[in-house]
Amino acid sequence: MDETEQTPPKGWTVWKLAILSYIFVSAAAALNIFMLGLVSGYLGLPVLSPVGAILVALLAGLPLSWKTGQWIRQLMDEADDGYS
Repeated sequence: MDETEQTPPKGWTVWKLAILSYIFVSAAAALNIFMLGLVSGYLGLPVLSPVGAILVALLAGLPLSWKTGQWIRQLMDEADDGYS
């Protein structure tokens, strides 16, 4: 095989992993953003509503789920290579 040819990725691709993890990552982000909103009320700043936290988390979930997909793909590659 020529070195310039690329082999197809083995197993799950990053974007598939990101799509599958999006709902879980967004839910975790919503909880963290809501808790941060509660702490901001203690500091004298406006409190973020649960709906506001969910809306922010839906947007923040896109790059966060992409990074999660990359992380899971890296772990899968390490497991396939036997930590070599």
